Amino acid sequence: MSPPSLLILYGSQTGTAQDTAERIGRQAKRRWLKVRVEALDNYNVANLISESLVVFVCATTGQGDPPDNMKKFWRFIFRKSLPAGSLCRLDCAVLGLGDSSYPKFNFVAKKLHKRLVQLGASTLLPLGLADDQHDLGPDGVIDPWLTAFWDRVLALYPPPGGLDPLGEDELLPPRFVFHFLDDVKENLTIQSEVMDTENLRPPSQVHPFMARVVSNQRVTHASHFQDVRLIEFDITGSNIQYSAGDVVVIHPKNCSEDVEQVCQMLRLDPTRRFMLRPAEGETVPARLPQLCTLGYLLESFLDIGSVPRRSFFELLFCFATNKLEKEKLMEFCSAEGQEDLYAYCNRPRRTAIEVLADFPHTAADLTVDYLLDLFPEIQPRSFSIASSLLAHPNRIHILLAVVKYKTRLQKPRKGLCSTWLASLDPTQGEVHVPLWVKKGLLRFPSDPASAVIMVGPGTGVAPFRSALQERIAQDKSGNVLFFGCRSSSKDFYCRHEWEEMERAGQLTLFTAFSRDQEDKIYVQHRVKEQAALLWDLITNSNGHFYIAGNAKDMPTAVCDALKEAFQSEGGVSASQAEDMFNTMERTGRFQSETWA
Repeated sequence: MSPPSLLILYGSQTGTAQDTAERIGRQAKRRWLKVRVEALDNYNVANLISESLVVFVCATTGQGDPPDNMKKFWRFIFRKSLPAGSLCRLDCAVLGLGDSSYPKFNFVAKKLHKRLVQLGASTLLPLGLADDQHDLGPDGVIDPWLTAFWDRVLALYPPPGGLDPLGEDELLPPRFVFHFLDDVKENLTIQSEVMDTENLRPPSQVHPFMARVVSNQRVTHASHFQDVRLIEFDITGSNIQYSAGDVVVIHPKNCSEDVEQVCQMLRLDPTRRFMLRPAEGETVPARLPQLCTLGYLLESFLDIGSVPRRSFFELLFCFATNKLEKEKLMEFCSAEGQEDLYAYCNRPRRTAIEVLADFPHTAADLTVDYLLDLFPEIQPRSFSIASSLLAHPNRIHILLAVVKYKTRLQKPRKGLCSTWLASLDPTQGEVHVPLWVKKGLLRFPSDPASAVIMVGPGTGVAPFRSALQERIAQDKSGNVLFFGCRSSSKDFYCRHEWEEMERAGQLTLFTAFSRDQEDKIYVQHRVKEQAALLWDLITNSNGHFYIAGNAKDMPTAVCDALKEAFQSEGGVSASQAEDMFNTMERTGRFQSETWA
């Protein structure tokens, strides 16, 4: 039997699933298979009935939701009108990428796998469930799953003419070829992230709005270890509309020092202009200007400061000629070397730039055509909107914790987006940020008689600031906020706002300052103390209960405290309290937005 065309479809939110899908695509090429790699929403799903071999690589976001680039596919594949045997010709495999610290671990992959079987597809091997919490990260599951997948595929579809797979050190053609325009003399401008304000379509990832930064205020005390900012953006003329619970998405940029270092190591001139010529089956990324400079590519598009994934080392290995460097890279690319690779790269959060500095001979051998194979695209960052248009017309506020931490490496690790945003100083000149808005997970009741109970420690309070501003502007009462932080004097964000709302009778506020006394007090303790109030609001005022913040321990502890309130105040059993909680969740009266 002649080998079929392999289709690899991915749903990716942070780029990990896309990177994994592209890695499978490279492995397919080495095994002489024709291959296509596409985001699920870029694929015409009506053609699925004609496909014979498909791999689905899916991440899970939020509370068990599909990534943004597979939501159209998700709605289609779960149509009740689809016939039971419509995918009977399809051989498929599903690989999920998730994090078992979340309650709905790999929910999207599990649900998709079940649905494909319902529609008659044949699964080549069991569902793969990669886990960020694995000792070796996702690759601890992905590697053995891929070994089993290729054994199965090659047994069904042997390579033509008995050809052996290409060796891992054989360089595949680049996805794009750079065509430099050094001979063009006229002054051609780079069309970057500019939004046409006369176009009435809302801004999007491909066409973001360049919002002016109005203010960038630190809201933690100067002596506090955590730098948290309240940043305000001007969206006048953007056609952006949003409600409480919605999310603003921002494209960050690399710092100039990192761009300069990459240019030095790879001997690149940032002023050189180019156009990309895609290989067969590839398309030039829509976010890149048709005419671009290397400087723009490195600053605004390629994630040169990220922690590199396995594919990064596999490509370096193909270029390596220095004996010592090639041996080390070969070890990092092998199944046996994954613990060493994890200890070298992932655990200390070593960046791609730092890895290139450790392999200087190999870095010097890299060619420009492989830049887009080597570095992933910078992924946009999402932030809960912390303001309401009813209180702040033509404005978006965010509450941003600047990410900075130590590992065993000497240089502190920094978050790309938070570091960049914190560095923007509108008092030194006009600065703009590319952004757009999307619907968030939280929905607040329209009924003015419904009470709203919000638990938002730390920056988790951001969507509740938006909700409170919106509800107060609409003259809605029954607003209850549980806020927690370390100290009333160090990181009590928006304190004066909450106290003003409280004085005006618009808010009932409960605070938990964990380090202001010997015994640590958290929001779950305050929830437990207010059991009678919560029971009254939930049973007599159609109360809706919300949680936002860190996903580690807080959400589970708050949920347990709420269920205990049902038992102590409602006189119900533990199982009945669990049923009440599940009913609230199913009907939208309990909602959460948490992150790792």
